[in-house]
Amino acid sequence: MLDLGCGAGAAGLCLAARVPGVQVTGLERQADYAALARRGGLEVVEGDLAQMPGALRARSFDHVMANPPYFDRAQGARASDAGREGALGEDTPLDAWVEAAAKRLKPQGFAHFIHRPERLPDLLAACSARLGSVEALPLSPREGRAPSLIIVRARKGGRAAFRLHFPRILHRGAAHVSDADHYTAEFTAIFRDAAPLQF
Repeated sequence: MLDLGCGAGAAGLCLAARVPGVQVTGLERQADYAALARRGGLEVVEGDLAQMPGALRARSFDHVMANPPYFDRAQGARASDAGREGALGEDTPLDAWVEAAAKRLKPQGFAHFIHRPERLPDLLAACSARLGSVEALPLSPREGRAPSLIIVRARKGGRAAFRLHFPRILHRGAAHVSDADHYTAEFTAIFRDAAPLQF
């Protein structure tokens, strides 16, 4: 598994804890975050996906995952912390993230992206020439609320038609009423007990 823009390694470390024997490699351009991920036990290559380091250009992976920055800074304020801004503010086009993932995948390998629902058209367009068998799983904060995140899965060489899954609900109840997480049973099992997200 290659984690593009791995940050401090949270996603990769969770995966390594859940899946025995998995080998996770991270790519991270911010040295401080890369150092934190290494302290957690991840293999991390420092560099920018727009200029893929040679150490990764020579490798291919069964899976690639990415959580690209969500926010277009032409339409929003920058974060005061440089590291946080690098994680949140998009300065590398979303298309480049998909291209980097596709190039690093083995034939029939899978890519997973998590992003904002409003960027789904951009993700689908970026996948169209590079990846197939695209599926989208919306995540809604509560019953009756519009999705706030979407997971997109695609396969290198896949030929299945696009599939939009029914939204999954993160929290119980209509509103947050106390200082507790109130996750649904499905997401309590995922977040607390390392259960898989059936997708």
